[in-house]
This record gives sequence, C-alpha cells and structure tokens, in this order.
Amino acid sequence: MTYREEDRNEQIFLSDSDRKSALPIRLQRLSALPWYDCWVQQLRIEKKSKHTIRAYTLSAKTFSLTKLPGEDEKSWDLLSQMPVGEFHQIANPEKGRMDAWMNTLGSLSPSSLNARIAATSHLLKWLGHGVPDWIQRPSKRKSLPRTLGRAELSRLREASNNSEDPLSSPIVTILLDTGLRVSELCGLDIEDIDLDDLSALVIGGKGEKDRTVLFTSATVRAVESWLPIRKSRARLTGTDDGERALLLSSRGRRMNPRSVQKLVDRLADDSDIPRSRLSPHTLRHTFATGLLERGADLVTIQRLLGHSSIATTRVYLEIGDQTLREIYHRAQRTPPIATPSFENELSEIRNKNGYEAITQIE
Repeated sequence: MTYREEDRNEQIFLSDSDRKSALPIRLQRLSALPWYDCWVQQLRIEKKSKHTIRAYTLSAKTFSLTKLPGEDEKSWDLLSQMPVGEFHQIANPEKGRMDAWMNTLGSLSPSSLNARIAATSHLLKWLGHGVPDWIQRPSKRKSLPRTLGRAELSRLREASNNSEDPLSSPIVTILLDTGLRVSELCGLDIEDIDLDDLSALVIGGKGEKDRTVLFTSATVRAVESWLPIRKSRARLTGTDDGERALLLSSRGRRMNPRSVQKLVDRLADDSDIPRSRLSPHTLRHTFATGLLERGADLVTIQRLLGHSSIATTRVYLEIGDQTLREIYHRAQRTPPIATPSFENELSEIRNKNGYEAITQIE
C-alpha cells in the first residue's frame, strides 16, 4: 500500500496543543522527527537519482523559506530541523504559502517551472496534503533532441583521435557506441567491462536499474589502448575508487560528469562545432537516432538506452518524421535536377539546422 492510499484510508487527528493537525497514520510515528531528513529518506526509498533528490530539495527549501505576511523570518537550519508534525501545519497549502511561492517563479522556463512544481507536489502529498486544483503545469514547447550530422561526427572522431588527452578517444567512442549517460560512463568500474563478450554492465543506472550495453570492435580497441595509461594513473592515489574506476583523470581520480563536459568542450573547439551543439548527451541522442535510421525497433533502442518508458524513446521517431518532411517539402520546391542520395540529404539537414536541445530526456 502506498502512502497516498494510507492517507485516504485513515488520518490521525492530534490536539492543537501538540501543534499537529490531521497527520496521516504513516507519519504519526515520525511526528517528532525532523521532516527534512524523513522526506529525503523517502526519496531514497523511491530510488530517486542523486540529481533528482538535489533538485527536489532545492525546491523544498525555497518553498519552506517563503514567508507569509505576519510571519517571523526563519532560517533554513531551523526550518529543516522542524518536527514533521509542526512542519505539516506550516506547509498546509490552504494557508497561502503555495500561492506566495508560485508567485516567485514567474521568470522560470516551462520545464524548470514544471520541475519545481513536481518537487513541491511530492512534498505536499508526502505530508498528507492535497495539491491545490488551481495549480496547472505549463505546457512545454515541443522540441527535438540535438544530434550530429555525418560531417560533424567525422570531425569529432578525428579530433578525439588526434587529441593529446588520452581520454578523448575512449570517451567519445564509448559514448557514441553505447549511448551511455555521462553519469553512467563515469560510474563504470574496470570489472564492469567484458571485452571478450563485447559488453559492459551498467550498475545502478537512472532509477537504480542495472542494464547491459554492447560494444563494437572500435569500442574494444579504444578501451584496450586506454588500459595501459589507466594502469599507470591508478597507482597515483592508491585508493580503492581509483583502482576500480575505468576512467581516471591525470591525477588518478575517477572522472566526473563536469570533467567529461570540459573535455567535450575542447573537442568541440577542435572539431569546429559550436560548444552549444555538443555535449555528452548529444552523443547519446546521436547513438539512438543512428540505430533508428539503420532499422532498429523502438523496444531495442529503449533497452539499450535504459529508458523506463517507451514514450521517452518515441521522441526519436519524431526526429525521423521531421527530417523526412524537410526533404519532401524542399523537393517539391526544387526543379528536377540530379540530387544527392537520401543519406546525404539527412546529413545535410542535420548539419545545416540541427535541432533545439532537449535536456529533460532521460
């Protein structure tokens, strides 16, 4: 039974002197504990990612610190340690805090606003409150994942192969050949790699789900060329994490997503690709669209990408549809002359236009 079902079935009403009102039964035993620690623990139980927990707690903090007329200003240190029973009363959306908080979010983009609302709604429901009916999430402008064209891919591969940074080639090759998220790439350990089986096991991906990703012969060559350098770097720290991580910095430390992005930025400069058009996630999208254009079905792509819902994967169909529409309409406006092949047309459109980046795709 979920906590929402428990809320519907039974509530415990406590006296005003205890400063607790209408607590759900599941929260009664937690009523004297700090609400923030209890709620974060609930997020972990639900297997929210570290990124999601960080975003949720930021929204909860700004919501909690929103001051209503006549209230004394409270510090976050004080608010975060407030007992569940007391915070339940303060967070009651009927008292106007939700309205006041929403009024501070007017400058946010639709996607950012939706994320803040989702976080605070989760907190309110966990506390046993209903989310006000008037709160409606703004519709997001439909956008498509950004991918690289063939010419850009060629320049990127050449730049990574010629780079003085020995991490460039393995990172670019692995991302393009597996579709890994950058956090998953950084989390790979040496024992997760099976070069004989042409695969790697991703432990605790998004949603704490494990999955297997597949290698090509190019992936194997890139990893094999990296391993001797990795071995020498692993000796620099002597830590357990340094000895286990597949990708190590020049200081012998596990690579993190920010370090990978900086490396990709340098490769973008060397490849004559705008930095705004190139990120580790761009390579993930390029991997997915490449599979689709070569005839892979959505279920296969979903499993390789680690999407929990095929609806997330379906966005790549829209890329194909949009590309076909552009080719068709341009052909209708063009006199019959010798035209490039269909694949060259696809590449030309991708190189010329690109697509607006979407960061919310898993």
